[in-house]
Formats: sequence, C-alpha cells, structure tokens
Amino acid sequence: MGNELYGKTIGIIGLGRIGREVASRMRSFGMRTIGYDPIVPAEVSKEFGVEGFTLEEIWPQVDYITIHVPLIPQTKYLINDDVFAKCKSGIRIVNVARGGVVDESALLRALNSGKCAGAALDVFEVEPPKNLELLDHPKLVATPHLGASTIEGQNRCAEDIAKEIVNAAQGKTPNGIVM
Repeated sequence: MGNELYGKTIGIIGLGRIGREVASRMRSFGMRTIGYDPIVPAEVSKEFGVEGFTLEEIWPQVDYITIHVPLIPQTKYLINDDVFAKCKSGIRIVNVARGGVVDESALLRALNSGKCAGAALDVFEVEPPKNLELLDHPKLVATPHLGASTIEGQNRCAEDIAKEIVNAAQGKTPNGIVM
C-alpha cells in the first residue's frame, strides 16, 4: 500500500534550479515544502514557496527528504546515522544529486530497522554500485543515474549550455554557478 503526499512535509536540501522545481511540483501535491541551502536566505526561499530552516530544524519535521546538492567536503555523508536518528520514524529519502551525499551504510541500517520506510537513489558513491545488500533491498528503488536521459532532457541541456556560452561571452554571470 502506498502513501499520499498530500499533507506531508518534504525537506528539500539544495534550493538551486532543481530544488526550486521540485518545490513547485511538490506543492501541487499539497505538500508543505521546507528547505535548506547555505547560499539562499530564508527570505528568498519564501519567495518561491519554501520555508527556510537550518538542517537541524529540518530533520525532525520532514516525512520526505530530497537532495539536490553537489558532493563537496561539506556534503559528504550529509545523510548519516545521526540524521536518521533525528528524523521521524518512516522517513523517505530521494537522492538524485550525487553519490556520497548519503552514507549508504547508514541508509541500509535505517532501511533494515524500519527508521527509513523507503529510499530512491539515482546516484551511488561508487558507480556502478557494489553494495548488493542495499541494491536488493525491497524498500529501495534504484536507477542508473539517468535523470536527464531523455531526448527532451538532452535537448534542454544543449540549449542551456549554448545560452551559458553566449552569456559568458557577453560578460554576464552564469546561472547555477557552484562556488
């Protein structure tokens, strides 16, 4: 049996272009959208419908966590045993950002204990993934890092890259820059 999204709270970690798109779509399902981004102030995230919080404030509030951050030293194993301990029982995790942001061993422990009711991963710390116990887990949906693997997605990527090249040539600041 499934779960409704309506009335649930989703924590969006990373409020760049993709995180904002996720927020828009989740609000259409009647979800409360809260989030964290070290660069986007809470007053700015409120403009696009996301209540800004610290990570420590997010964990106990959310029913779902979706991750949209780069893998940098500050985000390595961002989702770990300590985070799972602070979350509600039955939390669900989606990581389509970068492998290594979720500690896969901690995720497996949380899935096995029931603390995490389900996870969807499009990225893994090692690709192709080697942790067969995690891959075979009945509460995990795994896909092979193919988020933009559609004709339309590839066309949009090409258009975005071309626009950014033109912007750079004109001396404009690139969109979605990661510093």
